[in-house]
Amino acid sequence: MSETVKVRVFNESGYPLPSYAKHGDAGMDLRSVDSVVIKPGEKQILNTGLRVEIPYGYEIQIRPRSGLSNKTKLRVANAPGTIDHAYRGLIGVIMDNIGTEDEHIKAGDRIAQAVLAVVPRLEWEPVVNADELSTTDRGEGGFGSTGQQ
Repeated sequence: MSETVKVRVFNESGYPLPSYAKHGDAGMDLRSVDSVVIKPGEKQILNTGLRVEIPYGYEIQIRPRSGLSNKTKLRVANAPGTIDHAYRGLIGVIMDNIGTEDEHIKAGDRIAQAVLAVVPRLEWEPVVNADELSTTDRGEGGFGSTGQQ
């Protein structure tokens, strides 16, 4: 069983709070409170009607819904988006229409998913030169270096 973390929420959406659809799901579906048309090449921020108080050391990641991505040309523009623990404004989802047709979102449509994630604090440990970094099989191989598709 995984840990349960309480996140305070103010819901002004008019819809039930997001919830896990199935046992073991990582994300909860977020709904748009507005009906909008997103034209080809356009991006819009869709309001979810939710405000949260995330505990320190956590974030909520905003990720695409696979069903919406499969059925439309709508994409979460900055996936995964981050809702920081100190943010108290309305949660919005930045959506891009990468297609050639208008995409219609109706109020109440599920547009993205929210995933609670632990955020460890990073502390840099500077080195004098790159030779001090450990070696790996991958080395400096970057984009596409594994040869797999």
